[in-house]
Formats: sequence, C-alpha cells, structure tokens
Amino acid sequence: MDANPVRKDMPQRLLRLLSLLQGGRAWSGAELADRLGVSARTLRRDVDRLRSLHYEVEGTTGVAGGYRLAPGRDVPPLLLDDEEAVAIGLGLVTVAGVEESALRALAKLRRALPARLRPRLAAVEGTTTAVRGPEASTVNPRNVAALGDACRGRVVVDFDYRDRRGGAAERRVEPHHLVAHGGHWYLIAYDTARDDWRSFRADRISGLRATLRRFVPREMPAPDPATFLTRRFAAATYLHTVSLEVDLSAEEVRKRVYGPFPGVVEAVEEGVCRVRLSADSLDLVCQYTAVVAALGARFTLDAPPEVRERLRTAAGFLAEDTAGPPHAVGRSGTGSDPEAVGPSGAAGARGSARPRGSASGGGNVSGGTTRSMP
Repeated sequence: MDANPVRKDMPQRLLRLLSLLQGGRAWSGAELADRLGVSARTLRRDVDRLRSLHYEVEGTTGVAGGYRLAPGRDVPPLLLDDEEAVAIGLGLVTVAGVEESALRALAKLRRALPARLRPRLAAVEGTTTAVRGPEASTVNPRNVAALGDACRGRVVVDFDYRDRRGGAAERRVEPHHLVAHGGHWYLIAYDTARDDWRSFRADRISGLRATLRRFVPREMPAPDPATFLTRRFAAATYLHTVSLEVDLSAEEVRKRVYGPFPGVVEAVEEGVCRVRLSADSLDLVCQYTAVVAALGARFTLDAPPEVRERLRTAAGFLAEDTAGPPHAVGRSGTGSDPEAVGPSGAAGARGSARPRGSASGGGNVSGGTTRSMP
C-alpha cells in the first residue's frame, strides 16, 4: 500500500507543479503556466489545490507576481516525476570518486520512490554504467561537502595539500567552485599567499579547516569554472613539452582530434596553427603528438630528446611495417625484426621521414635550435 494515499491520488500535473516549486526558487505565474502548458486560471486552481493538501505555497510580489514553496519543517517529502527520478538515478550510477556513497543513496532512493517509479529506476540502475579511468581517484564525500559549504558561504579555508610530485604544504584559499573532470574532483580557488587562482585535486586535500574569515568573490579569469580548469591544464608546463606547427587551421585540428585534448591549439596564420602539448607522462605526450601527425598534414616539431627518441622508434616500426607486402610482418604484427630490438625493447629508427615539402606530409623533429630528421 502506498505510504501516502494523498499523493497517490494527485494528478500528474499537480505532481509536476509541486516538483517545480520544490526547486527552491520563486516562479512567476507566466513561467509556471508555460512549463505546465496550462492557462493562468488553471494554474491558480492547481495552486489552490496544493494549498488544500497542506502544501504552503506562498504568493510573491512584483510586477507579474509569482509563487514559491515556503521553507520549514512541515514541508512534505520531496516528490519526483519520471524525468527527475531517471536523472538522479543516472547521476548516482555514473558519479566518479564517491561510488560507495552513491550506491547507498541509490538504495535509499529506490525504497522512497512510489511503486510506479521503482521499475524505471531499476532499469536505469541495472543497465547503466560508466567507464572509470585507470587514474580515477576516490574522494571523501565529507571533504567535498565541506568544500561546497565553504564555496557557498564564502568562507576562507586552510588545508594541507599534496602536489603531484608528493610535496606537502599548508594552503589558505578563497574557495570558488568544485569541478569534476577526468575521474577527479577539483577545487577552483584563489590562493591568498600566491595572489593567484589555483586548482586543487580534492583527493589530495587533507586537514580541511574553515576559518572565521569571509571573502568577497573575485572575478575569475574565465567565463566559467569548467573553462578555467581546462584552460589551466592546457597552458600548464609539465615534465615533457612539445610544440608542433601544422599546415592546418586551428579549427580543423580541433574538429579532427577526438576526445579530451591535453594541449593548446592556436592559429599562426591562415591555414597554419601551432599545437602545444605538455604532460608529466612521456607516453601521453608522444601519443598525442602521433595523433596530430596522423592528421596527414605537413608539420614541424620542436621536442625534447626523450620525445624525439620515442618518435624515432615508432617511425622505424611504422616504416618497416608499411614498406613490404601486407603479409610480411614480424612478431606481434609489428613488422619488426627481432634482431633489431635492443635490451630495452626499443628498436632503432630505420625508417626515412619525408621533408616538410612532401606532398604526402611529414615533419621535421627538433630540440631547441638543433634540427634533425627522425
């Protein structure tokens, strides 16, 4: 039996109206009527019906007037329509970093929903999953909640932070926003000691302490927190950095490179752009350099020795595999000669590279001011 027969007998339109009002904001009468697809007169009747069911719907003053649900302990339990139940289920199933807590919340949500919506939620839960990256982190939900409170309350916080090299230091920041990206949660904040904006991985924050100081929010140097974070990643300088000048427009490169791109693409002149890649991972930098080279346009490359050596090795394997007939391949299908593989498993670069002027594309590899062919 439904635990709340009053709600069971409520028509779907009233449930939708109540759902909108429970969002916490004040709605104008015109907005609500448009969302529900009813006239202003029908809306007023629906509001009166909710009031008769002891939902405290307040009228708001203003040019057009409006409605909101009064806060308080006597407000009835949260009601969800079909779309909202599915949205919450999807969010809980695919959330990163707090999977265990999300599953507990999903079980409670399942029990709280009316019988009509439980099969819909079960379908989402049983058929939906998210790919967890190999470096995805697990974050303490209490830390995330405390950081969210500090962002909303504009409270300066202190914490101990461990950077990517393992060094630890105490930081004092004005917290601005939390952003989920690439399997991690990041805090966007203004570091008062460094007098600059910074991003902090939430799983590396410990000893979070709220101070008694409040702050006036500063203007962030980006249109939104997500853009700030992605720009920060792209512009940062890490252990390995390369620069490619490609005979393609910046727009063309962005369109043809799929997935998140750990670099900056900027126009140099018409039909030519510069791509900058930087990461602590040699594998990552080389892989994305190869991605840009695989676009088939002519390019030049400025790269440190370790990157050039890796690319020469890859060029050698590729040249061997594409030089002979399709069936003439070495072990593992690489087309390599076992005798050409040294103790470290790397082969010498024996393929020839095409100069920049080649019709089929190619590139020059340089480190600093010295240029050599791969």
